[in-house]
Amino acid sequence: MKEAVLGIDVGTGSARAGVFDMQGQLLGVGKQDIRMHEGPDGIAEHESADIWTAVGQATRAALSKAGHARVLGIGVDAACSLVIEGQQLSEGGCPARDVIVWMDHRATAEAEEINAGNHAVLAYVGGRISPEMQTPKLLWLARHRPEAFANAPHFMDLADWLTYRLTGLQARSACTLTCKWTYLAHENRWDPDYFHGVGLGALADEAFCRIGTDIRAPGAPIGGLAPDAAGDLGLPEDTPVATGLIDAHAGGVGTLGAPDGPGTAATRMAYVFGTSACTMTSGARPIMVPGVWGPYFNAMLPDLWLNEGGQSAAGAAMDQIVRLHPAYPELSARVPNVLDHLTERALTLGDPSDLVHRAARLTVVPDFNGNRAPLADPQARAIIAGLGMARDEPSLIDLFVAGLIGIGCGLRHIIEAQAECGLETEAIVISGGAGANPVARQLLADASGLPVLVPATDEPVLLGAAMLGAVAGKAVPDLSTAMGQMSALRGQHRPAAGQHREAHDQIYRRYRALQTAA
Repeated sequence: MKEAVLGIDVGTGSARAGVFDMQGQLLGVGKQDIRMHEGPDGIAEHESADIWTAVGQATRAALSKAGHARVLGIGVDAACSLVIEGQQLSEGGCPARDVIVWMDHRATAEAEEINAGNHAVLAYVGGRISPEMQTPKLLWLARHRPEAFANAPHFMDLADWLTYRLTGLQARSACTLTCKWTYLAHENRWDPDYFHGVGLGALADEAFCRIGTDIRAPGAPIGGLAPDAAGDLGLPEDTPVATGLIDAHAGGVGTLGAPDGPGTAATRMAYVFGTSACTMTSGARPIMVPGVWGPYFNAMLPDLWLNEGGQSAAGAAMDQIVRLHPAYPELSARVPNVLDHLTERALTLGDPSDLVHRAARLTVVPDFNGNRAPLADPQARAIIAGLGMARDEPSLIDLFVAGLIGIGCGLRHIIEAQAECGLETEAIVISGGAGANPVARQLLADASGLPVLVPATDEPVLLGAAMLGAVAGKAVPDLSTAMGQMSALRGQHRPAAGQHREAHDQIYRRYRALQTAA
Protein backbone atom coordinates (compact mmCIF):
# COMPACT_ATOMS: atom_id res chain seq x y z
CA MET A 1 0.00 0.00 0.00
CA LYS A 2 1.44 3.37 -1.03
CA GLU A 3 2.26 5.81 1.77
CA ALA A 4 0.60 9.19 1.34
CA VAL A 5 -0.38 12.41 3.08
CA LEU A 6 -3.64 14.35 2.95
CA GLY A 7 -4.10 18.09 2.48
CA ILE A 8 -7.44 19.80 3.16
CA ASP A 9 -8.09 23.33 1.89
CA VAL A 10 -11.15 25.49 2.62
CA GLY A 11 -11.36 28.64 0.53
CA THR A 12 -14.04 31.20 -0.18
CA GLY A 13 -16.25 29.00 -2.33
CA SER A 14 -15.28 25.38 -1.79
CA ALA A 15 -13.61 22.74 0.34
CA ARG A 16 -10.97 20.63 -1.40
CA ALA A 17 -8.86 17.66 -0.42
CA GLY A 18 -5.79 16.15 -2.04
CA VAL A 19 -3.86 12.93 -1.44
CA PHE A 20 -0.14 13.10 -2.32
CA ASP A 21 2.71 10.61 -2.28
CA MET A 22 6.00 11.47 -0.61
CA GLN A 23 7.44 12.91 -3.83
CA GLY A 24 4.58 15.40 -4.09
CA GLN A 25 2.65 13.59 -6.83
CA LEU A 26 -1.11 14.05 -6.63
CA LEU A 27 -2.90 10.71 -6.26
CA GLY A 28 -6.46 11.93 -5.87
CA VAL A 29 -8.38 15.18 -5.41
CA GLY A 30 -11.93 16.02 -4.34
CA LYS A 31 -13.93 19.25 -4.25
CA GLN A 32 -17.24 20.31 -2.77
CA ASP A 33 -18.77 23.79 -3.01
CA ILE A 34 -19.73 25.71 0.12
CA ARG A 35 -22.43 28.35 0.43
CA MET A 36 -21.68 32.01 1.05
CA HIS A 37 -24.38 34.40 2.21
CA GLU A 38 -23.87 38.05 1.27
CA GLY A 39 -25.73 41.05 2.61
CA PRO A 40 -25.56 44.84 2.79
CA ASP A 41 -22.58 46.79 4.19
CA GLY A 42 -20.04 44.26 2.96
CA ILE A 43 -21.43 41.33 4.93
CA ALA A 44 -20.31 37.81 3.89
CA GLU A 45 -20.98 34.72 6.01
CA HIS A 46 -20.53 30.95 5.91
CA GLU A 47 -22.07 28.13 7.94
CA SER A 48 -19.53 26.02 9.82
CA ALA A 49 -21.78 22.96 9.56
CA ASP A 50 -21.90 23.35 5.78
CA ILE A 51 -18.10 23.69 5.67
CA TRP A 52 -17.60 20.51 7.69
CA THR A 53 -19.99 18.52 5.49
CA ALA A 54 -18.10 19.74 2.41
CA VAL A 55 -14.76 18.77 3.98
CA GLY A 56 -16.00 15.22 4.56
CA GLN A 57 -17.36 14.88 1.02
CA ALA A 58 -14.20 16.29 -0.59
CA THR A 59 -11.95 14.06 1.52
CA ARG A 60 -13.88 10.88 0.74
CA ALA A 61 -13.78 11.72 -2.97
CA ALA A 62 -10.01 12.29 -2.88
CA LEU A 63 -9.39 9.05 -0.98
CA SER A 64 -11.53 7.12 -3.44
CA LYS A 65 -9.58 8.47 -6.41
CA ALA A 66 -6.25 7.79 -4.68
CA GLY A 67 -7.03 4.08 -4.38
CA HIS A 68 -5.07 2.01 -1.90
CA ALA A 69 -3.06 4.65 -0.03
CA ARG A 70 -2.17 4.72 3.65
CA VAL A 71 -2.49 8.27 4.97
CA LEU A 72 0.39 9.06 7.33
CA GLY A 73 -0.77 12.53 8.34
CA ILE A 74 -3.29 15.31 7.68
CA GLY A 75 -2.58 19.00 7.13
CA VAL A 76 -5.11 21.78 6.65
CA ASP A 77 -5.28 25.33 5.39
CA ALA A 78 -8.14 27.79 5.13
CA ALA A 79 -9.06 31.32 4.23
CA CYS A 80 -8.66 33.60 7.26
CA SER A 81 -12.35 33.68 8.15
CA LEU A 82 -13.55 34.03 11.75
CA VAL A 83 -15.56 31.18 13.27
CA ILE A 84 -17.90 31.95 16.17
CA GLU A 85 -19.48 28.52 16.33
CA GLY A 86 -23.16 28.45 17.15
CA GLN A 87 -23.63 32.24 17.44
CA GLN A 88 -25.90 34.42 15.31
CA LEU A 89 -23.91 37.17 13.61
CA SER A 90 -26.35 39.24 11.55
CA GLU A 91 -29.62 40.92 12.44
CA GLY A 92 -32.41 38.59 11.39
CA GLY A 93 -29.87 36.18 9.95
CA CYS A 94 -29.78 32.42 10.20
CA PRO A 95 -28.19 31.15 13.45
CA ALA A 96 -26.25 28.60 11.40
CA ARG A 97 -24.31 31.44 9.74
CA ASP A 98 -21.55 31.49 12.33
CA VAL A 99 -18.51 32.32 10.17
CA ILE A 100 -17.51 35.86 9.14
CA VAL A 101 -15.76 35.45 5.78
CA TRP A 102 -12.32 37.05 5.34
CA MET A 103 -13.66 39.45 2.69
CA ASP A 104 -16.43 40.74 4.98
CA HIS A 105 -15.84 44.48 5.52
CA ARG A 106 -18.48 45.14 8.20
CA ALA A 107 -15.69 46.15 10.61
CA THR A 108 -14.23 48.94 8.46
CA ALA A 109 -15.17 51.62 11.01
CA GLU A 110 -13.68 49.54 13.84
CA ALA A 111 -10.46 49.10 11.86
CA GLU A 112 -10.19 52.84 11.31
CA GLU A 113 -10.77 53.47 15.00
CA ILE A 114 -8.05 50.99 15.94
CA ASN A 115 -5.65 52.56 13.45
CA ALA A 116 -6.16 55.96 15.07
CA GLY A 117 -4.89 54.59 18.39
CA ASN A 118 -1.16 54.31 17.56
CA HIS A 119 -0.91 50.86 19.19
CA ALA A 120 2.51 49.23 19.28
CA VAL A 121 1.35 45.97 17.68
CA LEU A 122 0.32 47.84 14.53
CA ALA A 123 3.99 48.08 13.60
CA TYR A 124 3.71 44.38 12.74
CA VAL A 125 0.80 44.84 10.31
CA GLY A 126 2.38 47.49 8.13
CA GLY A 127 1.21 50.29 10.41
CA ARG A 128 -2.51 49.83 9.70
CA ILE A 129 -4.83 46.98 10.60
CA SER A 130 -7.29 45.75 7.98
CA PRO A 131 -11.02 45.04 8.41
CA GLU A 132 -10.13 41.64 6.94
CA MET A 133 -8.25 40.85 10.18
CA GLN A 134 -9.87 39.42 13.28
CA THR A 135 -9.62 42.01 16.07
CA PRO A 136 -11.69 44.62 14.16
CA LYS A 137 -14.28 41.91 13.53
CA LEU A 138 -14.28 40.92 17.20
CA LEU A 139 -14.73 44.57 18.18
CA TRP A 140 -17.68 44.82 15.78
CA LEU A 141 -19.15 41.70 17.34
CA ALA A 142 -18.70 43.00 20.90
CA ARG A 143 -20.51 46.21 19.98
CA HIS A 144 -23.24 45.00 17.65
CA ARG A 145 -23.85 41.43 18.91
CA PRO A 146 -22.80 41.64 22.57
CA GLU A 147 -24.75 38.51 23.46
CA ALA A 148 -22.97 36.46 20.82
CA PHE A 149 -19.62 37.87 21.92
CA ALA A 150 -20.28 37.03 25.56
CA ASN A 151 -21.71 33.54 24.93
CA ALA A 152 -19.15 32.27 22.40
CA PRO A 153 -17.01 29.59 24.08
CA HIS A 154 -14.13 30.43 21.74
CA PHE A 155 -13.21 32.43 18.65
CA MET A 156 -11.15 30.68 16.01
CA ASP A 157 -9.56 31.29 12.65
CA LEU A 158 -11.04 28.84 10.15
CA ALA A 159 -7.83 26.78 9.84
CA ASP A 160 -7.71 26.37 13.63
CA TRP A 161 -11.38 25.47 13.74
CA LEU A 162 -10.69 22.71 11.21
CA THR A 163 -7.97 21.16 13.37
CA TYR A 164 -10.31 21.51 16.36
CA ARG A 165 -13.04 19.59 14.49
CA LEU A 166 -10.52 16.98 13.42
CA THR A 167 -8.98 16.38 16.86
CA GLY A 168 -11.23 17.96 19.49
CA LEU A 169 -8.20 19.94 20.71
CA GLN A 170 -7.95 23.72 20.73
CA ALA A 171 -4.38 24.23 19.56
CA ARG A 172 -3.87 27.35 17.43
CA SER A 173 -1.46 28.10 14.62
CA ALA A 174 1.29 30.66 14.94
CA CYS A 175 0.44 31.48 11.32
CA THR A 176 -3.19 32.43 11.88
CA LEU A 177 -2.71 34.21 15.20
CA THR A 178 0.38 36.16 14.15
CA CYS A 179 -0.91 37.20 10.74
CA LYS A 180 -4.55 37.97 11.61
CA TRP A 181 -4.91 38.34 15.40
CA THR A 182 -1.88 40.51 16.47
CA TYR A 183 -0.14 37.68 18.34
CA LEU A 184 3.58 38.51 18.71
CA ALA A 185 5.18 35.19 17.80
CA HIS A 186 8.73 36.56 18.07
CA GLU A 187 8.00 37.24 21.74
CA ASN A 188 5.59 34.31 22.30
CA ARG A 189 2.89 36.57 23.74
CA TRP A 190 -0.26 38.57 23.30
CA ASP A 191 -0.18 42.30 24.11
CA PRO A 192 -2.84 42.94 26.79
CA ASP A 193 -2.41 46.71 26.46
CA TYR A 194 -3.60 46.51 22.86
CA PHE A 195 -6.73 44.56 23.73
CA HIS A 196 -7.60 46.90 26.60
CA GLY A 197 -6.84 49.90 24.40
CA VAL A 198 -9.18 48.90 21.57
CA GLY A 199 -12.14 47.82 23.70
CA LEU A 200 -11.48 44.06 23.81
CA GLY A 201 -10.13 44.01 27.34
CA ALA A 202 -12.47 41.14 28.25
CA LEU A 203 -10.32 38.79 26.17
CA ALA A 204 -7.17 39.88 28.00
CA ASP A 205 -8.89 39.59 31.39
CA GLU A 206 -9.69 35.96 30.53
CA ALA A 207 -5.95 35.39 29.90
CA PHE A 208 -6.77 35.03 26.18
CA CYS A 209 -8.28 31.59 26.73
CA ARG A 210 -10.99 32.15 24.11
CA ILE A 211 -8.58 33.18 21.34
CA GLY A 212 -5.64 30.86 22.01
CA THR A 213 -3.10 29.84 24.62
CA ASP A 214 -1.77 26.62 23.06
CA ILE A 215 0.03 28.06 20.03
CA ARG A 216 2.15 25.89 17.74
CA ALA A 217 4.28 26.26 14.63
CA PRO A 218 2.76 25.16 11.28
CA GLY A 219 3.22 21.41 10.85
CA ALA A 220 3.62 20.70 14.55
CA PRO A 221 1.50 17.69 15.58
CA ILE A 222 -1.69 18.47 17.49
CA GLY A 223 -3.11 15.00 18.08
CA GLY A 224 -4.86 12.13 16.39
CA LEU A 225 -8.06 12.13 14.37
CA ALA A 226 -11.04 11.97 16.75
CA PRO A 227 -13.55 9.10 16.33
CA ASP A 228 -16.42 11.24 14.97
CA ALA A 229 -14.16 13.07 12.55
CA ALA A 230 -12.60 9.80 11.42
CA GLY A 231 -16.06 8.51 10.57
CA ASP A 232 -16.97 11.67 8.65
CA LEU A 233 -13.78 11.62 6.59
CA GLY A 234 -13.43 7.85 6.09
CA LEU A 235 -10.00 7.61 7.74
CA PRO A 236 -8.64 5.61 10.68
CA GLU A 237 -8.87 7.09 14.16
CA ASP A 238 -5.68 8.65 15.55
CA THR A 239 -4.30 9.58 12.11
CA PRO A 240 -1.88 12.45 13.02
CA VAL A 241 -3.18 15.98 12.43
CA ALA A 242 -0.84 18.95 11.94
CA THR A 243 -1.15 22.57 12.98
CA GLY A 244 -2.51 24.42 9.95
CA LEU A 245 -1.87 27.46 7.78
CA ILE A 246 -3.82 30.25 6.13
CA ASP A 247 -4.58 29.14 2.56
CA ALA A 248 -2.26 31.60 0.82
CA HIS A 249 0.57 30.61 3.14
CA ALA A 250 0.02 26.96 2.28
CA GLY A 251 0.53 27.98 -1.34
CA GLY A 252 3.85 29.50 -0.29
CA VAL A 253 4.94 26.34 1.51
CA GLY A 254 3.89 24.22 -1.47
CA THR A 255 5.91 26.21 -4.00
CA LEU A 256 8.83 28.20 -2.56
CA GLY A 257 11.13 25.28 -1.76
CA ALA A 258 11.48 23.83 -5.25
CA PRO A 259 15.21 23.13 -5.69
CA ASP A 260 15.37 24.21 -9.35
CA GLY A 261 15.02 27.70 -10.84
CA PRO A 262 16.30 31.13 -9.75
CA GLY A 263 16.27 32.18 -6.11
CA THR A 264 15.64 30.33 -2.88
CA ALA A 265 12.75 30.11 -0.43
CA ALA A 266 14.17 33.18 1.30
CA THR A 267 14.53 35.29 -1.88
CA ARG A 268 11.42 34.30 -3.83
CA MET A 269 7.99 35.84 -3.49
CA ALA A 270 4.99 33.52 -3.33
CA TYR A 271 2.14 35.03 -5.33
CA VAL A 272 -1.18 33.30 -4.76
CA PHE A 273 -3.52 34.56 -7.47
CA GLY A 274 -7.11 33.58 -6.75
CA THR A 275 -10.27 35.51 -5.87
CA SER A 276 -7.90 37.88 -4.10
CA ALA A 277 -4.11 37.80 -4.37
CA CYS A 278 -1.51 37.39 -1.65
CA THR A 279 2.20 38.15 -1.81
CA MET A 280 4.52 36.50 0.69
CA THR A 281 8.20 37.31 1.00
CA SER A 282 10.49 35.87 3.67
CA GLY A 283 13.78 37.00 5.14
CA ALA A 284 16.23 36.31 7.92
CA ARG A 285 15.60 39.64 9.68
CA PRO A 286 12.49 41.70 10.43
CA ILE A 287 11.83 44.45 7.87
CA MET A 288 8.89 46.78 8.35
CA VAL A 289 7.27 47.95 5.11
CA PRO A 290 4.54 50.60 5.38
CA GLY A 291 1.27 49.21 4.10
CA VAL A 292 2.54 45.62 3.96
CA TRP A 293 1.54 43.24 6.75
CA GLY A 294 4.25 41.87 8.98
CA PRO A 295 6.99 41.20 9.63
CA TYR A 296 5.67 37.99 11.18
CA PHE A 297 8.08 35.53 12.75
CA ASN A 298 7.73 31.79 12.05
CA ALA A 299 4.32 32.33 10.46
CA MET A 300 5.03 30.44 7.23
CA LEU A 301 8.62 29.21 6.82
CA PRO A 302 10.59 27.96 9.84
CA ASP A 303 12.60 30.63 11.68
CA LEU A 304 12.09 33.29 8.98
CA TRP A 305 10.24 36.60 9.04
CA LEU A 306 7.32 37.00 6.64
CA ASN A 307 6.03 40.13 4.91
CA GLU A 308 2.56 39.70 3.46
CA GLY A 309 0.87 41.96 0.96
CA GLY A 310 -1.61 41.40 -1.81
CA GLN A 311 -4.68 42.65 -3.61
CA SER A 312 -8.16 42.50 -2.09
CA ALA A 313 -9.60 41.70 -5.50
CA ALA A 314 -7.62 39.92 -8.22
CA GLY A 315 -9.46 37.04 -9.88
CA ALA A 316 -12.67 38.69 -8.69
CA ALA A 317 -11.49 41.97 -10.21
CA MET A 318 -10.91 40.32 -13.58
CA ASP A 319 -14.43 38.93 -13.51
CA GLN A 320 -15.79 42.36 -12.63
CA ILE A 321 -13.79 44.09 -15.38
CA VAL A 322 -15.02 41.89 -18.22
CA ARG A 323 -18.62 42.02 -16.97
CA LEU A 324 -18.56 45.81 -17.40
CA HIS A 325 -17.93 45.55 -21.16
CA PRO A 326 -20.92 45.81 -23.57
CA ALA A 327 -19.88 42.58 -25.34
CA TYR A 328 -20.04 40.50 -22.17
CA PRO A 329 -23.76 39.55 -22.10
CA GLU A 330 -23.79 38.12 -25.62
CA LEU A 331 -20.46 36.34 -25.15
CA SER A 332 -21.46 34.83 -21.79
CA ALA A 333 -24.60 33.42 -23.40
CA ARG A 334 -22.61 31.38 -25.94
CA VAL A 335 -19.40 30.31 -24.14
CA PRO A 336 -19.20 28.37 -20.85
CA ASN A 337 -16.45 30.53 -19.32
CA VAL A 338 -15.76 34.03 -20.60
CA LEU A 339 -12.31 34.41 -19.02
CA ASP A 340 -11.16 31.07 -20.46
CA HIS A 341 -12.51 32.05 -23.87
CA LEU A 342 -10.71 35.41 -23.77
CA THR A 343 -7.50 33.65 -22.79
CA GLU A 344 -7.77 31.28 -25.76
CA ARG A 345 -8.51 34.17 -28.12
CA ALA A 346 -5.57 36.17 -26.75
CA LEU A 347 -3.22 33.24 -27.28
CA THR A 348 -4.18 33.10 -30.97
CA LEU A 349 -2.97 36.67 -31.44
CA GLY A 350 0.70 35.76 -30.98
CA ASP A 351 3.22 36.00 -28.17
CA PRO A 352 1.45 37.06 -24.93
CA SER A 353 4.09 39.74 -24.34
CA ASP A 354 3.00 41.46 -27.58
CA LEU A 355 -0.48 41.97 -26.12
CA VAL A 356 0.72 45.00 -24.14
CA HIS A 357 0.68 47.02 -27.36
CA ARG A 358 -3.03 46.19 -27.94
CA ALA A 359 -3.89 47.57 -24.51
CA ALA A 360 -1.29 50.34 -24.31
CA ARG A 361 -3.91 53.13 -24.23
CA LEU A 362 -5.90 51.48 -21.46
CA THR A 363 -4.99 51.73 -17.78
CA VAL A 364 -6.80 49.72 -15.12
CA VAL A 365 -6.50 50.29 -11.36
CA PRO A 366 -8.39 47.17 -10.20
CA ASP A 367 -9.02 48.21 -6.58
CA PHE A 368 -12.73 47.30 -6.60
CA ASN A 369 -12.52 46.08 -3.00
CA GLY A 370 -9.93 48.53 -1.70
CA ASN A 371 -6.14 48.40 -1.79
CA ARG A 372 -4.66 45.82 0.57
CA ALA A 373 -1.02 46.75 -0.06
CA PRO A 374 0.97 48.89 -0.09
CA LEU A 375 -1.62 51.70 0.28
CA ALA A 376 -3.56 49.79 2.98
CA ASP A 377 -6.71 51.68 2.00
CA PRO A 378 -9.95 49.68 2.18
CA GLN A 379 -11.81 52.70 0.77
CA ALA A 380 -9.80 52.78 -2.49
CA ARG A 381 -11.81 52.05 -5.60
CA ALA A 382 -11.18 50.97 -9.19
CA ILE A 383 -10.54 53.18 -12.20
CA ILE A 384 -10.54 52.24 -15.89
CA ALA A 385 -9.06 54.93 -18.13
CA GLY A 386 -8.72 55.10 -21.90
CA LEU A 387 -12.03 53.53 -22.96
CA GLY A 388 -13.40 54.29 -26.42
CA MET A 389 -16.71 53.60 -28.15
CA ALA A 390 -15.93 50.04 -29.30
CA ARG A 391 -18.44 47.40 -28.20
CA ASP A 392 -17.09 44.30 -29.96
CA GLU A 393 -15.24 41.23 -28.76
CA PRO A 394 -11.75 42.43 -29.86
CA SER A 395 -12.15 45.47 -27.61
CA LEU A 396 -13.17 43.14 -24.78
CA ILE A 397 -9.94 41.19 -25.32
CA ASP A 398 -8.04 44.48 -25.01
CA LEU A 399 -9.83 45.27 -21.74
CA PHE A 400 -9.10 41.76 -20.47
CA VAL A 401 -5.40 42.25 -21.22
CA ALA A 402 -5.40 45.70 -19.59
CA GLY A 403 -6.99 44.23 -16.48
CA LEU A 404 -4.26 41.61 -16.17
CA ILE A 405 -1.62 44.30 -16.62
CA GLY A 406 -3.36 46.32 -13.91
CA ILE A 407 -3.04 43.34 -11.56
CA GLY A 408 0.64 43.20 -12.55
CA CYS A 409 1.06 46.92 -11.78
CA GLY A 410 -0.29 46.29 -8.29
CA LEU A 411 2.20 43.46 -7.87
CA ARG A 412 5.04 45.72 -9.06
CA HIS A 413 3.96 48.41 -6.58
CA ILE A 414 4.26 45.95 -3.69
CA ILE A 415 7.66 44.69 -4.89
CA GLU A 416 8.98 48.26 -5.19
CA ALA A 417 7.65 49.26 -1.76
CA GLN A 418 9.40 46.27 -0.20
CA ALA A 419 12.65 46.91 -2.09
CA GLU A 420 12.71 50.52 -0.85
CA CYS A 421 12.80 49.12 2.69
CA GLY A 422 15.52 46.57 1.91
CA LEU A 423 13.45 43.49 1.10
CA GLU A 424 14.58 42.32 -2.33
CA THR A 425 12.88 39.70 -4.52
CA GLU A 426 14.64 37.57 -7.15
CA ALA A 427 11.67 35.68 -8.60
CA ILE A 428 7.93 35.15 -8.20
CA VAL A 429 6.42 31.68 -7.72
CA ILE A 430 2.79 31.73 -8.81
CA SER A 431 -0.10 29.58 -7.61
CA GLY A 432 -3.87 29.83 -7.21
CA GLY A 433 -6.68 29.21 -9.66
CA ALA A 434 -6.24 32.43 -11.63
CA GLY A 435 -2.47 31.85 -11.62
CA ALA A 436 -2.94 28.88 -13.96
CA ASN A 437 -3.73 31.28 -16.80
CA PRO A 438 -0.72 31.34 -19.22
CA VAL A 439 -1.50 34.86 -20.47
CA ALA A 440 -1.67 36.13 -16.89
CA ARG A 441 1.65 34.50 -16.01
CA GLN A 442 3.53 36.17 -18.87
CA LEU A 443 1.92 39.57 -18.40
CA LEU A 444 2.64 39.46 -14.66
CA ALA A 445 6.30 38.74 -15.44
CA ASP A 446 6.39 41.59 -17.95
CA ALA A 447 4.60 44.07 -15.68
CA SER A 448 6.64 43.23 -12.57
CA GLY A 449 9.99 42.85 -14.33
CA LEU A 450 10.72 39.57 -12.55
CA PRO A 451 10.65 35.92 -13.70
CA VAL A 452 7.42 34.11 -12.83
CA LEU A 453 8.06 30.47 -11.86
CA VAL A 454 5.40 27.81 -12.43
CA PRO A 455 5.06 24.93 -9.91
CA ALA A 456 5.03 21.38 -11.24
CA THR A 457 1.88 20.52 -9.31
CA ASP A 458 -1.56 21.75 -10.34
CA GLU A 459 -2.54 21.90 -6.65
CA PRO A 460 0.18 23.87 -4.83
CA VAL A 461 -2.06 25.00 -1.96
CA LEU A 462 -3.22 21.46 -1.27
CA LEU A 463 0.39 20.27 -1.55
CA GLY A 464 1.48 22.81 1.04
CA ALA A 465 -1.21 21.56 3.41
CA ALA A 466 -0.19 17.96 2.75
CA MET A 467 3.43 18.84 3.61
CA LEU A 468 2.21 19.82 7.07
CA GLY A 469 0.65 16.37 7.38
CA ALA A 470 3.97 14.81 6.35
CA VAL A 471 5.69 16.57 9.25
CA ALA A 472 3.02 15.67 11.81
CA GLY A 473 3.00 12.06 10.58
CA LYS A 474 6.81 11.88 10.89
CA ALA A 475 7.20 10.99 7.22
CA VAL A 476 9.81 13.79 7.03
CA PRO A 477 11.87 15.34 9.85
CA ASP A 478 10.77 18.95 9.28
CA LEU A 479 8.94 21.33 6.97
CA SER A 480 12.08 22.46 5.14
CA THR A 481 12.79 18.85 4.17
CA ALA A 482 9.22 18.39 2.96
CA MET A 483 9.44 21.53 0.81
CA GLY A 484 12.65 20.40 -0.89
CA GLN A 485 11.49 16.81 -1.35
CA MET A 486 7.91 17.29 -2.47
CA SER A 487 7.94 20.43 -4.65
CA ALA A 488 9.34 21.17 -8.11
CA LEU A 489 8.96 23.62 -11.00
CA ARG A 490 7.73 22.92 -14.51
CA GLY A 491 8.82 26.15 -16.16
CA GLN A 492 9.21 29.90 -15.94
CA HIS A 493 8.16 33.07 -17.75
CA ARG A 494 10.96 35.58 -18.30
CA PRO A 495 10.05 39.30 -18.35
CA ALA A 496 10.10 40.96 -21.75
CA ALA A 497 12.58 43.76 -22.51
CA GLY A 498 12.96 46.56 -25.05
CA GLN A 499 9.77 48.16 -26.37
CA HIS A 500 7.65 45.82 -24.25
CA ARG A 501 9.39 47.05 -21.11
CA GLU A 502 8.93 50.67 -22.17
CA ALA A 503 5.21 50.11 -22.74
CA HIS A 504 4.78 48.57 -19.30
CA ASP A 505 6.73 51.41 -17.67
CA GLN A 506 4.42 53.93 -19.33
CA ILE A 507 1.29 52.08 -18.17
CA TYR A 508 2.72 51.81 -14.67
CA ARG A 509 3.33 55.56 -14.48
CA ARG A 510 -0.32 56.17 -15.44
CA TYR A 511 -1.44 53.50 -12.95
CA ARG A 512 0.36 55.22 -10.07
CA ALA A 513 -0.99 58.63 -11.07
CA LEU A 514 -4.57 57.32 -11.26
CA GLN A 515 -4.32 55.75 -7.79
CA THR A 516 -4.19 59.24 -6.32
CA ALA A 517 -7.50 60.04 -8.04
CA ALA A 518 -9.40 56.89 -6.97
